[in-house]
Amino acid sequence: MEFSIANILVLLAFALLVTVTGGVAYLTALEWRDRRRLDEAKRKKK
Repeated sequence: MEFSIANILVLLAFALLVTVTGGVAYLTALEWRDRRRLDEAKRKKK
């Protein structure tokens, strides 16, 4: 099975898309968790 340069570039672009999307989802989840913890800590202080 031969891989042309175009096929390799498409696979690379797809891999990068999945990686970046996963990274954004991970960072969003971390930020949401941290914000929830801070809000909970503020409520306990009052």
